[in-house]
Amino acid sequence: MSNPNELFRAHTAHEYALVDVFAERTLEGNQLAIFTDATGLSDARMQSIARETNLSETTFVLPRSPEIERERGVRVRIFTTAEELPFAGHPTLGTASWLYWNHPTLAGSETLSLDLNVGTIPIRFTPPQEDEPGIFGTMLQNDPTFGPLHDHAELARTLSLSLDDLDLTLPIQTVSTGNPICIVPLRSLDAARRLVVPQNAQVAEYLRQHDAKFFYFLTRAEAGSAADWHARMIFYNGEDPATGSAAGPAVAWLVQYGLAASGQQVVFEQGIEMLRPSRLHLSAEFDNGKVSKVCVGGRTIPVAMGRLFLRQCT
Repeated sequence: MSNPNELFRAHTAHEYALVDVFAERTLEGNQLAIFTDATGLSDARMQSIARETNLSETTFVLPRSPEIERERGVRVRIFTTAEELPFAGHPTLGTASWLYWNHPTLAGSETLSLDLNVGTIPIRFTPPQEDEPGIFGTMLQNDPTFGPLHDHAELARTLSLSLDDLDLTLPIQTVSTGNPICIVPLRSLDAARRLVVPQNAQVAEYLRQHDAKFFYFLTRAEAGSAADWHARMIFYNGEDPATGSAAGPAVAWLVQYGLAASGQQVVFEQGIEMLRPSRLHLSAEFDNGKVSKVCVGGRTIPVAMGRLFLRQCT
């Protein structure tokens, strides 16, 4: 057998890091792969690499001059296994955290900005304590836009849910801070735990017609859980352990309808059913009839580093 080290000499090595985002402990939260220098990688290559990692999202850092990065932010692109996204929460927070530790000129900065397809997103870091894992950061998302309201009965039929599983006292609505999310309030934790969402053409068409990308399900968390709300996100053909780009619209929705006070700190738990418990720390403000200052925070913990080898001729 040929020596693998000899074979790798014909390849270009691309370094990456693995981090757990919105995690309180290692091997919890949402996993993220960060390719720390994607210079020269084509769009198709980035998409193929994201399929190779097979995580919810993979990010690609595209370094620029220190002057541009200070002025416009560090350029980052976000890919799922299926497509590029203009914005996503845990990739933004996780990538910014890696830059907080490793960027050649911005490391240790109290605030870092990422230049994403949705625009510039600032992330503020809390100075780490000696006994705390990783780093805690908070991103300021774009101001929310409130889209169409949904009919409870129509949504229940589309998702093969019992109407009794939905909280009929609260509105179902599409809300976006970068990705349009259909916020679906459930009646109980039991309904959340039993949740199964079909992935078929009917569901995809429903989302398209209602200007939404994904469904995000919310119900009150169990007393004593240290969380206020319990969330689930059915994501492509699986489930997402923590979804910052959905939690931002969700906290905006809570404030809009008086379920959380302006500026109140709210904690979501997510990923419980898939054994990847996550904690998202959220707030939004209501002023002059408008919700703004949507903040989504959590802890990022470094897990691993590695190199991906690609043939130089391709």
